Amino acid sequence: MKNIVILISGRGSNMEAIVNACAAEHWPARVAAVISNRPEAGGLAFAAARGIATAVVDHKQYDSREAFDAELARVVDGFSPDVVVLAGFMRILTPEFVRRFEGRMLNVHPSLLPAFPGLHTHARAIEAGCKLAGATVHFVTAELDHGPIVAQAAVPVLPDDTPDLLSARVLKQEHQIYPQAVRWMVEGSLKLADGRVTHTEGESQLRFGS
Repeated sequence: MKNIVILISGRGSNMEAIVNACAAEHWPARVAAVISNRPEAGGLAFAAARGIATAVVDHKQYDSREAFDAELARVVDGFSPDVVVLAGFMRILTPEFVRRFEGRMLNVHPSLLPAFPGLHTHARAIEAGCKLAGATVHFVTAELDHGPIVAQAAVPVLPDDTPDLLSARVLKQEHQIYPQAVRWMVEGSLKLADGRVTHTEGESQLRFGS
């Protein structure tokens, strides 16, 4: 039984999707803890109601990113994580933290990486005239939004799309591909070589939505 630790900063809708999929699909794993950098994060109540351990490491209580990340790493390690999942965790992690969990930490980003790393991805995709947008699950590396790609989901950019409308459609796809990617991690069915990730049984790592 492998341990999944999920980091959130807010409601944690992707965290909810992972928790629900883990239970419904009987993964060989459990969500051991949900940890937030914000005491008021709504996702903490969701996790606690399901008997999942929760913890808060409030970034406002630390004078530096390095001090915060050191304490966060200590708390994460306390749950013996096999997989660390960033689910709307709104902090840029230090290289030291990333190295500590390298190869077992995932993130989801709301664009088809390597396009549009960073913020305001949906507005940027619309402004650029993209015909497709989407989401990417990737391994976390020290370079923001640039880790090896595990899975992607694509949706069309519609003529009347606004950033909010596009965001809502992309988020639905995140709720599909992120639990799937975490399941692949706990099942040990991902292979990372030369910066590329493949599924050992040939499952599709690409999803198309509407």
